[in-house]
Amino acid sequence: MRTNYRTNATVQFRVLSDEQLEEIYSACLSVMERTGVKIFCDEALAVLEKAGAEVGDDHLVRIPNHLVKQALASAPSHIRVYDRNGKPAMALEDGKVHYGPGPTCPYLLDARTGERRPFVKQDAADTAKMCDALGNIDYVMSLGAISDVRANLADVHEFDAMVRETTKPIVTWSFGLDQLKDIYEMCAVVAGGERDFLRRPFAVFYAEPGSPLFHSREAMEKLMFCAGKRIPLIYTPCPLSGATAPATLAGVLVTGAAESLSGLVVSQLVREGAPFIIGGVVSVMDMAHGVLAYGAPELSLVSAAYSELARYLGMPMFSTGGCTDAKGVDQQAAIEGAISLLMAGLSGANLVHDVGYIESAMTGSHEMLVMCDEILGMVKHIVRGIEVDEEHLGLDVVDAVGPMGEFVSEEHTRRHFRSQFWMPRLMSRHRLHAWEAQGRPTLGDRVQARAVELLDTHEAERLSPEVQAKLDAVVARAEAREAARAGS
Repeated sequence: MRTNYRTNATVQFRVLSDEQLEEIYSACLSVMERTGVKIFCDEALAVLEKAGAEVGDDHLVRIPNHLVKQALASAPSHIRVYDRNGKPAMALEDGKVHYGPGPTCPYLLDARTGERRPFVKQDAADTAKMCDALGNIDYVMSLGAISDVRANLADVHEFDAMVRETTKPIVTWSFGLDQLKDIYEMCAVVAGGERDFLRRPFAVFYAEPGSPLFHSREAMEKLMFCAGKRIPLIYTPCPLSGATAPATLAGVLVTGAAESLSGLVVSQLVREGAPFIIGGVVSVMDMAHGVLAYGAPELSLVSAAYSELARYLGMPMFSTGGCTDAKGVDQQAAIEGAISLLMAGLSGANLVHDVGYIESAMTGSHEMLVMCDEILGMVKHIVRGIEVDEEHLGLDVVDAVGPMGEFVSEEHTRRHFRSQFWMPRLMSRHRLHAWEAQGRPTLGDRVQARAVELLDTHEAERLSPEVQAKLDAVVARAEAREAARAGS
């Protein structure tokens, strides 16, 4: 019997060595302690000052190293997320990768008409329904920012639309604390009560620090609320290398991580053990066109390095993939989407978002989402690696077949080919004459047809009429509150 035999549970790769990760982490500590971060929230400043941070009159906070290390020690390294019915759905821990869309694109590329138009509430519902149907999409975000409702309640309406059309976990954002509380109330309604939601959260909340190195009042208020309740929170910046972060890839890692980690300190000071997820959208500014480059190789490379840093620190990671700078679902979109999804999968990031983004995050696309679901089938098949044991080595069947035999008719083949071979749904492996007989459809043709089919036919599991009525009531109260404020 062999001793010290090691197996790989997944395919793995490395961007940075442990020594490089230590150097980046040390640089993050230096930024937080020497340069400091600005925090525009009096309650957060009070918490930090009480803990021993240096708080200046101009909102500048210098955070000593020991507070960061204490926060990392108390924050959980794994988080369990459930589906709408309270069943385990995602494990945010080392080596477990989950994929979903992103939020807040102002436009949608309509799969039926090909028109680029403003994103509306029905589009959020359609996105959730499509994610519910797609087997390789693990959680739901809306793809866009709703334009046909009261502007400062677009977040509440977005969650309302999504939670009715999927049982999968939801990642949800909010403008401010009031809207976050509205969404939290809706989560409790769906789960059957606050206690049930907090025991088995099916929604992960999202907030952002600013780059470079600041935290708005709204971001801190949301962070502190989630920490107090122990709601899983993604707290991730969008540092733009060459614009809101250094132009060096190591430099953008340092400032981005410092922005997340300074938020982590506040979270753990509010409540030790509060579930917290770091990461973000980490890319470069295209110096020729002035856009955040969503299909850039640097996005994939730095995101993979950031995932390694998160794992080094023992933190769950929120990353990016399945997105493109292309203006439609074309060859460029396929190339950029595939590379970013594979890199994210190989990196071991726990939540990979923005699947379905096109046009540098200005437009969401259901067709891109469908194409990426197909790509993800390949990625997940690659990342799972190769099982090596007596059955899979197949020595008995090799002996039985022998030289110049065939394996097609063997029971071993029938037993294993379905689990060992990835079978495409949309990509074509037909022989030429069969493909021509079908009308020579491109992948784009098949993706568009599949997107429309799902929009027209998929039905998600319905919430009860009683729960839907309670959701209506929460939205109505939020509308009345904001209408009163607008009239005051």
